[in-house]
Amino acid sequence: MTILKARTLISMLLLGLLFVSCSNDDDEELLGNWIRKSSFDGPARSSATSFVIGSYAYVATGYTGDEYLKDLWAYNSDGDYWEQKANFSGVARSAASGFELDGKGYIGLGYDGTNKLKDFHQYNPDTNTWTQKADFAGTARYSAVGFQVGGKAYFGTGYDNNFLKDFYQYDANSDTWTQVNGFSGNKRRNASVFVIDDKAYLVAGSNNGAYQVDFWMFDPSTDTWTKKRDIDQDKDDDESYNDDYVIVRSNASAFSMNGLGYLACGESSKTIWEYNPATDIWQEKTALEGSGRTDAIGFSINERGFVLLGRSGSSYYDDVWEFKPQEEQNDNDN
Repeated sequence: MTILKARTLISMLLLGLLFVSCSNDDDEELLGNWIRKSSFDGPARSSATSFVIGSYAYVATGYTGDEYLKDLWAYNSDGDYWEQKANFSGVARSAASGFELDGKGYIGLGYDGTNKLKDFHQYNPDTNTWTQKADFAGTARYSAVGFQVGGKAYFGTGYDNNFLKDFYQYDANSDTWTQVNGFSGNKRRNASVFVIDDKAYLVAGSNNGAYQVDFWMFDPSTDTWTKKRDIDQDKDDDESYNDDYVIVRSNASAFSMNGLGYLACGESSKTIWEYNPATDIWQEKTALEGSGRTDAIGFSINERGFVLLGRSGSSYYDDVWEFKPQEEQNDNDN
């Protein structure tokens, strides 16, 4: 055998070993299992909003592809069933924002098919009634984020013909909005937020068609934003950080449970990633067993995480899925 042929054979063997190694990595089993729950009783929709009070999740508004909605539905997580509640008191809309504060739900902002909105409404679950509150102090907008952290509630980012990065805090006692310290990240809409240990984590979203890769933590006790590691690629030689991250997205669903954050779906994706704040590292988990989707809802109820509704192209969904991050995936339980 000539030296050239020997070198060629060795090269082929090495490439074969590399291919097997990569294949084994690609075929590695991911942890996590999805359980299908009681389907949403209202019309299938995307771009709805939600808030959680006790063991109930409340889902309101959204778009069916033909109609903007203002209905409100409550999910009983203990009994796994839905109940219709009093309609939202504002105009029908999609891409609104919401949060829970002091046992009441709040929804505002959004788009009604013609106008960007800034009205703001409170829901009382004890009386099943809505009350209009002071308009949002920022510009009318849609696709903003809303969250409550450390007993304080916020709206921020979104789109008002310009991509935005401002944040406002709501005081329920005085029914007033106050602009808070500027967000140091990029402007965006369709971002996602989850809350862990009284800190809010803002991730993903888009600006002029470009996915945003910066990732931020907000501490309400100091009113400050801290930059975390970007979600797009390896920035150093730390082998514990995956240089093949495929987390970047917008219109995703987010929730947290047991001290970890989760980012799922977006742009017809069905992947889900788990964030550990102690290490600032993401880990991929078993993808959603339902259809890939965008503009879905994510929320957690008593350390249980759920993803529901959304759309893929012109298909709108009414399915509801609970995620069990520590269980092995099981094809036979749905």
